[in-house]
Amino acid sequence: MKPAPFVRHVPRSLDEALKILADVAGDDGRILAGGQSLVPIMAFRLAKPAHLVDINEVEGLDKIADDGKALTIGARVRHAAFHKPVTGNPLGALLAYVARHIAHYPIRMRGTFCGSLAHADPSSEWCLTAATLDAVMVAKSINGTREIKAAEFFDGIMSTHLKEDELLAEVRLPLLPADARFGFYEFSRRAGDFAMSASLVTYRLDGGKIVDARVGLGGAEASPRRIPEAEAELNGKAAGDAAFRAAGEAASRAIEPLVDHQTDADYRRDLVRVVVRRALEHSLT
Repeated sequence: MKPAPFVRHVPRSLDEALKILADVAGDDGRILAGGQSLVPIMAFRLAKPAHLVDINEVEGLDKIADDGKALTIGARVRHAAFHKPVTGNPLGALLAYVARHIAHYPIRMRGTFCGSLAHADPSSEWCLTAATLDAVMVAKSINGTREIKAAEFFDGIMSTHLKEDELLAEVRLPLLPADARFGFYEFSRRAGDFAMSASLVTYRLDGGKIVDARVGLGGAEASPRRIPEAEAELNGKAAGDAAFRAAGEAASRAIEPLVDHQTDADYRRDLVRVVVRRALEHSLT
C-alpha cells in the first residue's frame, strides 16, 4: 500500500508552522516530526491527511533544558536523545532506562518524544512516563499557548485533548527528588513489540518506609494513568515483597482491562499484577 495523495508543507519557523496548521487543520492536516507512527498508518490508509506540516526545519524545537525544576523536551527531540542521561537528576537515569525499551534502534533514531505523546498509543513508554510523573504538555496555536496536565491530556486510545489546530510544542517533566528511586518493567511477546502491559514506579525512602509513591500503568487500559490504589498500598510500608505484591494486587483490581484477540480481562489483570511487582523489584537494584 501507498499513502493517499497529500501536500507537504515545510515551515522554517514556529509561527509559520502554526499559521499553516491553522489553515489546513480543517482538511485533516497533521504534524509530521519523526513519522514513526503516522507514516505507517498512512501507508495502510488508516489515515488519509490531505496536508502534512513537516516541522523538521523549525528551529528551537529540538531543545532539552533543565531549569532546576523541570526538564523541558521540545517537539523535535528524538527518542535516541535519551540513550544517555540528559540531566544529572535521577530523571535522567529514568528516561535513559525507559528509552532502551522503545521499539528498535532505527525507530528511536527518528521517532520523537512529543510525537509519541500526541499519537497517544496506550502502550507507549513515553505516554506512561508522562502520566506517572504528572507531566505538563504545552500546546501552541495561532490563538496562543495552552498548558495541559497529563491527567487531562489523554482521552482514550490514540486520542488526546489537543485541538486540531494545536501543535504539542514541548513537554515539561518535573525533576525527581535527589533520593528518588524508580523501577520500570514491560511485557511484550517479542522484543520491540508494543507492550501488552507496562509499569513505571517512583518513590523515596524515609526511615526505611516508602513515601511519595507513584505507580503508573500503561498498555492495560485505554490510556496510561497513575493507580492511586496501588500507591496507597506502598506509602508508609517497608520496601519489599509484601508491599510490592500488595501494590500489584491493588493495581490488578483497579483497572478496566483492554480485551483483544490475544488477551481476555483475566489475563490482562494477571499481567498487571506481575508488571507492577517487577517494576517495584527493579527499584531496589
